[in-house]
Amino acid sequence: MRTLLFIITMMLSMPAMAADNSVIDSKTAEQIRKALPMVPIVAIKTSPIAGLYELQVRNQILYTDVSGRYLIRGGQILDMVEQKNITQQRLEDINRVEWSSLPLKKAIVSGDKHAKKSIAIFTDPDCPYCKGLEKTLKEVKGVKVYTFLYPLAQLHPKARKKSEVIWCSKNQHKMLQKVMLDGHMGDEESYNAAKVSCTSPIDDIAAVAQKLNIHGTPAIIAGDGRLMSGAPRTAEALINWIDNK
Repeated sequence: MRTLLFIITMMLSMPAMAADNSVIDSKTAEQIRKALPMVPIVAIKTSPIAGLYELQVRNQILYTDVSGRYLIRGGQILDMVEQKNITQQRLEDINRVEWSSLPLKKAIVSGDKHAKKSIAIFTDPDCPYCKGLEKTLKEVKGVKVYTFLYPLAQLHPKARKKSEVIWCSKNQHKMLQKVMLDGHMGDEESYNAAKVSCTSPIDDIAAVAQKLNIHGTPAIIAGDGRLMSGAPRTAEALINWIDNK
């Protein structure tokens, strides 16, 4: 997940172009530039919406208010003072999940099993971003993790077999890490043994995911019900999100 500072850094790496073709008054232009010193603004213009200004940053277009505090980028409002993505926060608010509605007995439990903080993850063993998240989780402390196996067969045809091998293993989390981090293929022998030894809840989990409008992996649900599609790049970013910072 990109931070606002990363976005600005990427902008800084772009060479600035020629002079400002501003069609707004110099006082307003100066105020906006002062508020956004890290953004190499080429031109500032008024927009069709009163109070909203167009910023040309190389070959990109951003929008801001007269104070320069808020940027609109790709349909999302960014608070440059608080370093927060306001749109993302609102999406989390309106898509909150009732924690009590999650079938936790059908999840693989790992992490700090006595922790007060909990997250639930819908994962596909063949999803590259899920593998990255699993690697990140090894660095996370003080969080109890419930992992729901949610193989997306249309994208990863072998993921269903691997999920069943994981669920029916004696040590589920160890097998999950073996498959996702060590490249274990969930061989036919293990798969056949799994089919004999137990019945997996994969179809039930898929039904829950569909009900929650979770159509991709990874998807993370915080203890307070906030839902994130995708995964933070670092353990620190994940912990900050869990803590709602």
